Amino acid sequence: MTNKEIKIAYREYETIDGLEAEDKALALAAIEAMKSAYAPYSGFNVGAAVMFEDGEIIKGSNQENAAYPSGLCAERTALFYASASRPDKAMKAIAIVAGQNGDICSNPATPCGACRQVMAQYQTKSGRPMRVLLVGADKIWRFEKVDDLLPLIFDSI
Repeated sequence: MTNKEIKIAYREYETIDGLEAEDKALALAAIEAMKSAYAPYSGFNVGAAVMFEDGEIIKGSNQENAAYPSGLCAERTALFYASASRPDKAMKAIAIVAGQNGDICSNPATPCGACRQVMAQYQTKSGRPMRVLLVGADKIWRFEKVDDLLPLIFDSI
């Protein structure tokens, strides 16, 4: 038997103003996207913004439906829209933010497992790491690649 360990590295920022210009623009786009969330059942609004290698940003928000689980998370809304509308462009980063009653949650909201796997799939498709920003009102976490959120990515097929 061999004991192994997985380590996850990330940076934590206290404010959005501490981010580099590109990350700040992406985080602000996610905050803007959160405003278009349709969450009448949970009241939990999530916005996501995807950045392509050329700096273009695509936004998405969570969309709920009375027929659970027919809704869709903000991350997958943004990623699927980005892929469908720009299939030949590589995605290099995604920012995610959540809020309630118009206020950003204090701590960053982490993506569900399905969203992590979709992020991993597009990271693999692009052939390069996809940076992930999780934005909270009191702190922001920056991960250099999706593997840091999903260390054992399903890539067996």
